[in-house]
Amino acid sequence: MTFLGPLSRAAALTGLLFSAVFGALPAAAAPADVELLKSYIGEWRGRGTVTGANSETVVCRLSLKPGNQDKVNYTGRCTVAGSQLSMNGTIAYIEASKRYEAAMTSNVAFTGLAVGQKRGGGLIFNLRERDQDEEGKEIGITAQIALNGGAIDVNFEVMYIATGEYIRAQVPFNK
Repeated sequence: MTFLGPLSRAAALTGLLFSAVFGALPAAAAPADVELLKSYIGEWRGRGTVTGANSETVVCRLSLKPGNQDKVNYTGRCTVAGSQLSMNGTIAYIEASKRYEAAMTSNVAFTGLAVGQKRGGGLIFNLRERDQDEEGKEIGITAQIALNGGAIDVNFEVMYIATGEYIRAQVPFNK
């Protein structure tokens, strides 16, 4: 199992919080939903562990800034196993579909969109994806990003479909 290739993809997926700006998004979002997003604007730092065949420390920085039309833009960078992963994106409340969306791009060639839901006083973004690693092996990727109580928690998992082996990571962020 090659550890870093799928790990890079998975970290990029978790970069849902860390793009290219959405296309034409409606500007008129509900004020409370926009304020919830804006409450996370600031500089964030995270440190966690990636486990699989090996265990590695992952260290991340994340910056959320006001964007156009009630959007929040983000940029982030993580270091794991000696590699740098960078992500950029936009989070917005889409009034027309009554939901939150996060779009992102990364330096590991991933572009994606995740849908978020309000849970209690926070937001949860979930993503499930199937892909192939750099060796062509099929992998399943799941990611969950929770914005809750003034903190951000990122959890992701990569499963090798053929073997059932996992790579998991948990990275809590604080301002």
